[in-house]
Amino acid sequence: MDLIVTVFGGTGFLGRRVVRHLRDKGFSLRVASRHPGPSRADDPHIKLIGADIRERRSVESAVAGAFGVVNAVSLYIERGTDTFHALHVAAAEREAEQALKAGVERLVQISGIGANAASPSPYIRARGQGEQAVRQACPSAVIVRPAVMFGPDDAFLNALVQLLRRLPVYPMFGHGKTRLQPADVEDVGEAVARLIERTGPQAITVECGGPRVYAYQELLRTVARVANMNRVLVPVPFAAWHALAWVAEMLPSVPITRNQVELMAIDTVASADVPGFADLGISPGAMEQVLQGILARD
Repeated sequence: MDLIVTVFGGTGFLGRRVVRHLRDKGFSLRVASRHPGPSRADDPHIKLIGADIRERRSVESAVAGAFGVVNAVSLYIERGTDTFHALHVAAAEREAEQALKAGVERLVQISGIGANAASPSPYIRARGQGEQAVRQACPSAVIVRPAVMFGPDDAFLNALVQLLRRLPVYPMFGHGKTRLQPADVEDVGEAVARLIERTGPQAITVECGGPRVYAYQELLRTVARVANMNRVLVPVPFAAWHALAWVAEMLPSVPITRNQVELMAIDTVASADVPGFADLGISPGAMEQVLQGILARD
């Protein structure tokens, strides 16, 4: 039997990996996006479809007859009606409702470590509220919370490398004490695929953190060392970063956002009390391996 999985946000940084790992496991894919390109002629089992997660009928059509649904849609800057609440809460709830109505057997909602419905940060709060809305609409849903993700084409390691190269004196977020547990985007994509195919209990939350926890200052020094750079790290208060990001968000090309600053103010480390990579049989890859590839390419 040909099992279909609809992936919303399937053309994004994580979504592309989710699609590939699901296809490797034999699933057929509907890659749902507002502006789909031509279908993959090299693989008839991957179909690009037009779908707007803000519209109920569009979502209903995209999930009809699907075995699984993955919501990998993300928003980092609010523009007009595309607000954090509209995308991370209302749209997530809409997808969950339509998935349940369509008889979908596996629903995976991508969130993030640190999501908190009570947070003063609009972005972090919307992520937490989105989790709650999905669970209320579809009690069997699986929530996946990745840590910050890295990959050859990421906006994380690549940005750090470029900034460290340009700035002999590097401004840190606060005193650089915030703890991070970066995860390989390929490992997260594989985790989602295994959760779609698993036969065990649903309604679980999985946190995906890499093999090492870094203080932010330690992470910067690790990147600089691997890149053979010697840099001076200077603490900059979070209040100053927040003001800078507020101005930066008005630019056509946004170098930093307020939600990024807010995330850097909290630890984003996988909890020992929540299932993670090990529970899915995944041994996460090290950040330094991908970093070497990025440096070799430049």
